[in-house]
Amino acid sequence: PAPATPAPDLGATRTAASGGGRFQMPVSGSIIRLYEKGRNDGIDIAADAGTPVNAAGGGTVAAITRDTAGVPIVVVRHEGDLMTVYTGLDGLDVAKGDQVSAGQAIGKAGSGGFVHFEVRRGFDSVNPEDYLN
Repeated sequence: PAPATPAPDLGATRTAASGGGRFQMPVSGSIIRLYEKGRNDGIDIAADAGTPVNAAGGGTVAAITRDTAGVPIVVVRHEGDLMTVYTGLDGLDVAKGDQVSAGQAIGKAGSGGFVHFEVRRGFDSVNPEDYLN
């Protein structure tokens, strides 16, 4: 029999999937601001204006509101008491109550240069990187 190949040391490399990998990145870009509970309840992902922003996972659009500057905030509810929150958008492709699938366009990135993305368990923010694949 062939000699056993040693298992890779997964602890030596940090990957986005190391926390569970349930969701995909909502927009292609570098993470420019990390999660810091109470200071930045999500991550900021660099994105040029007009870049499509996609649902990170399948679910239902639970709410669409606006921040104090009038920028849309989209909340998608997923199984397991999880919600994903998307801000920094301009132009929405979804409405409250819509069913969305992972990778489906929900809007476009606004002119701010980034998309803010949160994962919440109930109303409590959690580190999105622990859920990204």
